[in-house]
Parts: sequence; C-alpha cells; structure tokens
Amino acid sequence: MRALFKGLLVLVTVLVAAFLFFRTPDTDPAEMRAKYGGPPSQFVDLDNGLTVHVRDEGPRDAPAIVLLHGSNADLHTWQEWVRLLGQDYRIIRFDQIGHGLTGPAPNGDYSTAAFVETVDQVASSLGLERFILGGNSMGGQIAMAYAIAHPDRLDALILVDAGGAPQPGEGGSGNIGFTIARMPVVNQLMTQITPRPIIEQSLSQSVSNQAVVTPQAVDRYWELLRYPGNRAATLARFGKPAEAFTDAQVARVTVPTLIIWGEDDALIPFSSAAWFAKNLPESTLVSYPGIGHLPMEEAPVRSADAVREWLGEPALATAVR
Repeated sequence: MRALFKGLLVLVTVLVAAFLFFRTPDTDPAEMRAKYGGPPSQFVDLDNGLTVHVRDEGPRDAPAIVLLHGSNADLHTWQEWVRLLGQDYRIIRFDQIGHGLTGPAPNGDYSTAAFVETVDQVASSLGLERFILGGNSMGGQIAMAYAIAHPDRLDALILVDAGGAPQPGEGGSGNIGFTIARMPVVNQLMTQITPRPIIEQSLSQSVSNQAVVTPQAVDRYWELLRYPGNRAATLARFGKPAEAFTDAQVARVTVPTLIIWGEDDALIPFSSAAWFAKNLPESTLVSYPGIGHLPMEEAPVRSADAVREWLGEPALATAVR
C-alpha cells in the first residue's frame, strides 16, 4: 500500500510539474490594449454591460460598412479592406463577444441572438440607421442571421466564406484548433494550455495563401485568444449544437447580397457558397481558385475590388448612400 501511495504521489507530482511547465497564462489586458487597441480604436459601452472594442474609420458621410470577423479572429482581419476601401466608405469593425479586446460576455450568453443583438447595439450607438453588413465565417453566419431578423436596417449584405449553410459533418473538421475545441475533457485543458504552435498550425490550415501566416499574425491570434475570458468563451461557443439556416429562412431575405468565397476553403466547403447563391434571391457570387477561408486577407485587392464594383452597380448605387 505504501508503494502504491508513493507511486501515485510521484505521478501527481509529474502531472502537476508538466501542467505548470506547459501552462500558458492569460495575457495582461493593459498590455493587450496598448498593443492592439491604440488609435483609431475606441471602446463602446453597451446596455448589456459589454464594452466593445471598435474601429470606426473613413468619411462620416459615406455609406457605412459594418464588418464581422470569424471565430477566434478579431477586427484586424479586415485591415486590408479598410486600407483599400476606407477612402470611399465608412468602415466599422469590432471584436465580437468572447474575442479580441471585447472579451467575454458578462452574462455568459454566446447564442446567435446575443451576437445579433450586439451588432444592433453597436450600430445604434454609432448613429447608424441603415448600413451594409459583411461577415466572414462565423461573422458571416451572424450577418446572415441579422439580415433575417433586421432586413429593414440593411442596404446590402456581404458574405465571405460564411457559416450557416447546411452541410454534412462539422465545419472545420480538418483544422486542429477547431478539432481540439470540440473534444470533451481535452478542450478543458485549452483554457490553461494553448501552445503557440497549435495556433500557427490552425491558421495555416485555414488558408491556401500561406503568406498571411506571419509571425505577427500568429502572435495576435495567440495573444488575443488568451485575453482573460476568451478561452472559456471559445469552449462555451463550441459546446453549443451546430446551427444551420433553412432554405425558407434564407429565401425570405431580399437584401442585395454579395457572396465571396475561396474555392479551396478547407473549413467551409465551396458547396456552401452555391447553397447561399441558390437560395438568396438577390445574390451575386464571386469565387477565387487557390484561395482558402480568408479571401479578405489572402486576396485583399481582388476581394475589395469585387466589393467596390458590386456596390457601384446602378441598382445598388442608388440604394447605398
């Protein structure tokens, strides 16, 4: 019995030592705000107690485009679109609930309805009556849900490799980060142990254009995921059942919609783009061979030009003012 006790004690000691060695603690909020929240960032207090990290750039009298990032990303993913479109459009982007410098939801609500409500509150707090709404991946799914709930507030909709289309299996099954987040027990360790190489591999698996997988980008994903509360928020989101729109829900949305897709997307297949194009009555599909899940980063000039050209079409130009 004494030998067994000693063996267990040694095992526990080794496990504790391993945990302490591999543990990656939360980042410091003040350091993260200094690094990623400088001008033109602002922090907007909402009625639900959330303080949202927002960037609002471009001419105030120009048409407004609100952009929503994807899962475990942040507002910086849209930087190239801001650079390429920001002289002609007012571009608003923000870190969504449980992401970036916004951090976790005070009430722990990570439902689609909560994300949609946050979009509405941010837009209202910035004085927007009507606007163009765009989103990538999870952000595209939220943008679609917003269009279903509030079509009267939108002039146009932009879906970039958006989630929400019915598809067999689980999106992101070929991505190590998404896979770990869905693994019971193992995913709990993710709140304390998040090695940088896993973040790098996850980003690399998400894109075809590997030029976007820079050390700076990997650091940003890794550090902001470890912003206090964000890792637990990630587990809460991935713990919810997958949601998909129905044909009928999407068919009711008559807002003009631009669908942009990377044909080599390994997270959300190109077949999802075809589903959205088939069911959205006022949609235009633009796709890029050799591009993965993040066209706004992998092909920024082509994707931004597609937005500009589409918004300049006569049918839209008169509606988007």
